Amino acid sequence: MSEKEGRVPPGGALAHRVPDLGALELLLAVARLGSLGAAARELGITQPAASSRVRSMERQLGVALVDRSPRGSRLTDAGALVTDWARRIVEAAEAFDVGAQALRDRRDSRLRVTASMTIAEYLLPGWLLALRAQRPDTAVSLHAGNSTVVAERLLADQADLGFVEGVSVSAGLDSAVIAHDRLIVVTAPAHPWARRSRPLKSAELAATPLILREEGSGTRQVLDAALGGLARPLIELSSTTAVKAAAVSGAGPAVLSELAVGEELATRRLVLIPVEGVTLARDLRAVWPTGHRPVGPARELLSLTRG
Repeated sequence: MSEKEGRVPPGGALAHRVPDLGALELLLAVARLGSLGAAARELGITQPAASSRVRSMERQLGVALVDRSPRGSRLTDAGALVTDWARRIVEAAEAFDVGAQALRDRRDSRLRVTASMTIAEYLLPGWLLALRAQRPDTAVSLHAGNSTVVAERLLADQADLGFVEGVSVSAGLDSAVIAHDRLIVVTAPAHPWARRSRPLKSAELAATPLILREEGSGTRQVLDAALGGLARPLIELSSTTAVKAAAVSGAGPAVLSELAVGEELATRRLVLIPVEGVTLARDLRAVWPTGHRPVGPARELLSLTRG
């Protein structure tokens, strides 16, 4: 682009030299109704406000647009010409508005959610039912994976909103804490730990092969960070449900979200093992690409998680 082509036209930016849509709509109403007062009433403003808007538009354009008299308001020759131009601008703005609404409707017709396993299995079903009550026409898809997969899908524009349980948020994502959770150590009742009279020490937990989620999962990240390292897993599984089932079967001790084992603890299929010297609390977070705060159905779902 040449210097001449890129130069701002004399008088400043176009927005400073062209009346706004509200003023142009007022001018069209005056032309149609023949009265400034009637035009003001149609647009829901006072007559003094309408008069002030017309005067401001005349000063901006540098020409008289409306002749006022006791019999009403009449467009000047310049006003009639400006009105023709205004009509085209307003029609183009109406087309723009229709197109923007179509884009919003298309956006709002679907919601793509990605979440790490514990949230996907134990929290999201209730949130999505509540969203469906508010937006029955929005089609929702849910992809469950570990925290690393959640970040990858969001950054690849394969999801509109994500939920994670890890100790940190991946680069390129913004987040908000939506809930809190606690990891607990559990075993089947027949395991030797279930008969302990004293709490398990954190060092012993770190040195014991456990039934664990895969690397990249939020649960694994929190546990590894809290203990400063883990022994080689006894079994490595890709879902909370699978880890829980292995623990119930007596395969070994596991560390799971408190959200996931309430029924098993109540029925004594699993036993809670107290641990001292370590805190396994964690934040549950909603995540989205940096600079793209959730809108439409994603924003409504985010608000439901805090309800």
